[in-house]
Amino acid sequence: MNSLPPQHRGVGSGMNSTFQNSAQVLSIGIFFTLMIVGLSASLPGTLYHGLVAHGVPASVANAAAHLPPVSTLFSAFLGYSPVQHLVGPAVLAHLPASQAAVLTGRSFFPSLISGPFASGLHTAFDFAIAACLAAAAMSWLRGGKYHYREEAEPVLAQSTKAA
Repeated sequence: MNSLPPQHRGVGSGMNSTFQNSAQVLSIGIFFTLMIVGLSASLPGTLYHGLVAHGVPASVANAAAHLPPVSTLFSAFLGYSPVQHLVGPAVLAHLPASQAAVLTGRSFFPSLISGPFASGLHTAFDFAIAACLAAAAMSWLRGGKYHYREEAEPVLAQSTKAA
């Protein structure tokens, strides 16, 4: 704000707030996009192998593993396990009771997605590091600081009157 004339500092402050608010919304979109990209890379394989290891037929596990990871991400944020809906009640009814209890229990889904979730976080944080380094480089290249100063009005020499 020091580089603006006093009469324009309110406008400058408003523009600064507008850009900050816009950047926050944009960064949330970028973060979730990168999280989903990271999840997409490793979630299908992890989900498939985890379901098959607990007796779910390969065709059902394959179908569940290739659903979009968005619902999985938000299920994790809400603390909800979607395994019963992914697998279906008909498949759960044909599994041994102990396997069905493990699949629908509170620890199976969180432990299953922890690796892919970490992969998504690494993708998002790697982007954040790159963006911070680019911002630091741009800040370093911009030069020195400018401070606005009012120009002093020239003082007119008073003429001396001869008496």
